Amino acid sequence: MGRTEVFDFPMPNADHDPLRHQAIRQALAQRAGAGPEPCAVAEATLGLWGQMMHRLEPVIGHRGVEVLFRRALNLTSGAFPWLDAGDLDEAAADPPVRLRARLEALEAAPCLEAGAALLITLTDLLAFLVGASLTERLLGPVWEALPPAAGEGNPP
Repeated sequence: MGRTEVFDFPMPNADHDPLRHQAIRQALAQRAGAGPEPCAVAEATLGLWGQMMHRLEPVIGHRGVEVLFRRALNLTSGAFPWLDAGDLDEAAADPPVRLRARLEALEAAPCLEAGAALLITLTDLLAFLVGASLTERLLGPVWEALPPAAGEGNPP
């Protein structure tokens, strides 16, 4: 039993929240910085994933978070085949570590697109499983905007 089972079920359109998707994209872009390099995008993607994991583990456990991540990778790989998680078994390297290498191998724009798609898919999947309201309560703080950097936005 080397491979982790990834359950195959559809994700209804009702769980696709455009406002949540936009907040995720903005949070990722903001954390990656202006004119981001693939390494910065990979770091931002995995940083947001780490925050999500920290908030979800007390609720669904480490194994639940791992299955959710693998399922999101599987679903996202439909649009980004190089993300295919089929080769990620329990004996393989940590999936987020392998994801970092895959993201860093891209140009910045597709890296940002893939990172956002993965995080959006993950939250849509969670919303499908536990509902949009609980998803927002659990993960909404992760997407909150960072304060503007010095010299940006309103003066202090």
